[in-house]
Amino acid sequence: MAGILYVVGIGPGEEAQMTPQADEAVRQSQVLAGYTVYVDLLRERYPDKEVLTTAMTQEEKRCRLAFECCAGGRSTAMVCSGDAGVYGMAGLILELAPEYPEVAVRVIPGVTAACAGAAVLGAPLMHDFAVISLSDRLTPMETIWKRLELAAEGDFVICLYNPSSKARGDYLSMACDRLLARCSGERICGIVRNIGRQGQEYRVMTLRELRDWKADMFTTVFVGNSQTRRIGDYMVTPRGYRHGQRG
Repeated sequence: MAGILYVVGIGPGEEAQMTPQADEAVRQSQVLAGYTVYVDLLRERYPDKEVLTTAMTQEEKRCRLAFECCAGGRSTAMVCSGDAGVYGMAGLILELAPEYPEVAVRVIPGVTAACAGAAVLGAPLMHDFAVISLSDRLTPMETIWKRLELAAEGDFVICLYNPSSKARGDYLSMACDRLLARCSGERICGIVRNIGRQGQEYRVMTLRELRDWKADMFTTVFVGNSQTRRIGDYMVTPRGYRHGQRG
């Protein structure tokens, strides 16, 4: 009998932010699979699991190996940081699923960086927002810039994933240049690094200051809309409740 393939969002990293449903899915599995960095977050918590890891860029290989484990009778948890359906493995797993009809797939939601990071900053996502990844490994840069510019023109709060890496050190500053062409340099922004992990840090700043901020792949960036403001140490986007506004 084939095992079940669980695609599990484990949250940003802190054990308390992993849902009971996600924990139960991992406990029900014999194999713990995923990108090495994410599996390493869970090794001590689940020491009895067989471990299956691959490096970044080997996502399809990783998913097929997980299906093969399940086809061989071992339930497998494919773990993803945050939510499995937000830049995670849920989509690819379901694309491959018709090739493995004997394997049942269950997608388990998790707390994504946009939500966890927003809680650290205060309440930046109280109104309409767009989530955009600045990684061009799978999406053409021209498409990313178009989406960013249209989100700014629509006055969305913008949450940026993957704002920088060793190979993309200037992408955040390039994104800010495009935003500065459409928004005030005083637009309120925020960053959270290592959300829910050791070394977590955050800061609220202006868009002009954000342009020169040195982010990395563990940083999530928030760009407010025209109504977002700083209240003490918090970044807050009003919903309109105080004034009875529609929204």
